[in-house]
Amino acid sequence: MNGQEVIYLDHAATTPVDRDVLAAMIPWFTEHFGNPSSIYQGGQDARAALDDARSAISRVLGCLPSEILFTSGATESDNLAIKGVARAARLADPSVRPHLVISAIEHHAVLHAAEALAREGWCDLTVVMPDRQGIVSPEAIAEAIRPESCLVGVMYANNEMGAIQPIVEIAAVAHGRGALFFTDAVQAAGALPLDVNRLGCDMLALSAHKFHGPKGVGLLYVRQGTPVVWQQDGGGQEHGRRGGTENVPGIVGMAAALVNADATRQQTSVRVAALRDRLEMALREGIPDLSINGPTDTGSRLPNNLNVSIQGIQGETMLLALDLEGVAASAGSACTTGNAEPSHVLVAMGIPEERCRASLRFTLGRDTTVEDVDEAADIVASVAERVRGLAGAPR
Repeated sequence: MNGQEVIYLDHAATTPVDRDVLAAMIPWFTEHFGNPSSIYQGGQDARAALDDARSAISRVLGCLPSEILFTSGATESDNLAIKGVARAARLADPSVRPHLVISAIEHHAVLHAAEALAREGWCDLTVVMPDRQGIVSPEAIAEAIRPESCLVGVMYANNEMGAIQPIVEIAAVAHGRGALFFTDAVQAAGALPLDVNRLGCDMLALSAHKFHGPKGVGLLYVRQGTPVVWQQDGGGQEHGRRGGTENVPGIVGMAAALVNADATRQQTSVRVAALRDRLEMALREGIPDLSINGPTDTGSRLPNNLNVSIQGIQGETMLLALDLEGVAASAGSACTTGNAEPSHVLVAMGIPEERCRASLRFTLGRDTTVEDVDEAADIVASVAERVRGLAGAPR
């Protein structure tokens, strides 16, 4: 970046578009630019591209093509799932106030959507806390569900500290109590299986730019028969579920990226997990008083995720110093960078505020090398010592 070699360790925030994905997209920006709602050949070519993309994605998810709804990204998908189901439940029986159950470690796209509904009087809301490892237990979900609960929402894997949630068991609990189950699976694509029937989810959200696809496009899987009030009026696109001309290049790119991510998932996960463990070991050796945030069992953590706290530093200060040294990392969710509040995820886990503010997230990718990891570990240790010294903290 700006002529400087960068060690990029923030793949949970976004990923570079794969060259093959870009090549698949370019014709739909240029010579094949037709509107898929048009009846002439150019429009029908675009419609065929959408149909092919929908079918390719459905094979990865193990669902019907008609159960795939294309969106602008996971934030829209999350909002549609939460608000659409709650409003459908309220309209089906206005005498009963629907009830939502979500976890405290959800992305803000889920948390804020649910809180907005509760604030507007559409539903009641229960937020379930995780344990100290960042895992939401099926038992805690079961205790939160009421007879009027219409939806349980728990993310597949956490974006900040990587905890993989027991969503198969949670989905079974929700269904056993008459509630639907939704999962934000944004961080899982390319790392975990996405077969919706094995997972037991009624709805699932993805965002293309998290798995080497383009920004500005995502999807919501909606199981056939799921009651949803669609949110975006103004056209008959997406089988009447979402008005607006479809983003054909983006959707084509998302399909290509997802197929590739799923095909290479196992080998990539093994390789990246080994590099993540190497980075963790090097940081432990180079930095006194370093703590790991998230599951201590690495099998319960995303293979590319390492969230640490370094005593005596501020995460934002460290990030700025690391950037000057050519290392790109994060202090938590990319969507909350610059927020003065400590991570809501780490706070929910019971981690003290000082340690929350001293957290850093390193997320590796398929192009990360051993050399990247070793150099980054040396830089992080050196910068941490310098930042601690400036803050007057023990080195």
